Amino acid sequence: MGIHATAIVDSKAELGSEVEIGPYAIVEAGVRLGDRTRVLAHAHLSGDCIIGPDCVVHMGAVLGHVAQDRGLVGGGGGLTLGARNIVREYATIHRSSKPGKRTEVGDDNFLLGMCHIGHDCRVGHWTTIANGALLAGHVTIGDRAFISGNVVIHQFVKVGPVVMIGGQARVSKDVPPFMLVEGNSKVRGLNVVGMRRAGMTAEQRERVKEAHRILYRSGLSVTNAVARLRGMADSAEVRAILAFIKTSERGLCGAGAGRREEED
Repeated sequence: MGIHATAIVDSKAELGSEVEIGPYAIVEAGVRLGDRTRVLAHAHLSGDCIIGPDCVVHMGAVLGHVAQDRGLVGGGGGLTLGARNIVREYATIHRSSKPGKRTEVGDDNFLLGMCHIGHDCRVGHWTTIANGALLAGHVTIGDRAFISGNVVIHQFVKVGPVVMIGGQARVSKDVPPFMLVEGNSKVRGLNVVGMRRAGMTAEQRERVKEAHRILYRSGLSVTNAVARLRGMADSAEVRAILAFIKTSERGLCGAGAGRREEED
């Protein structure tokens, strides 16, 4: 275990085996670091903050700090970060605003420089959140989603798995699985590249393409589109879209001008 002489590590912090802590980093009481996790220079870890094994927390990142919430109760809750996450320089992830609750980030995520994950967010596995992207409180991000640079996501929004959100988009509505969003909460097509990278077959992608056409290109209301999609429920991907719509509370992103949904 390598702890730089200038690092400040509270005696009540729990450190796994082979942990490394760099110059001027601060690890406060309540923090738990998994085996082989590296905390680089000037990073600040505080509160009830659990970080899994094999993570890398880069320079100046702030994890587990108190929530930015006017309704904060006491010191709030905690933060759990899974295994093999890379948190780049000056990224911030805040703990829950409520005692007994947690902000949760899964495994194998790539969280780029100066992105922000607000209190009580739920981030899945294998996501990429690019430079300067901002997630307000209570946002949910599904597995393998890609959030591009300088995207802003409104509080309580849900982003489904294998979604792509283009750079500088403003997202204030829920994004169904597999969709491509650009601009002001507009679905412009499908995340074809993401579906391929996720290992989806041509047949699976075709079913998603058909579901997208019904939901966003048919002119049907959401209620009528859902009724038609139920007839395609033999597809696991369509079932995932239907399940997502059922849990949506903010409503779905609207249809934008078509882009690349036919280029598969």
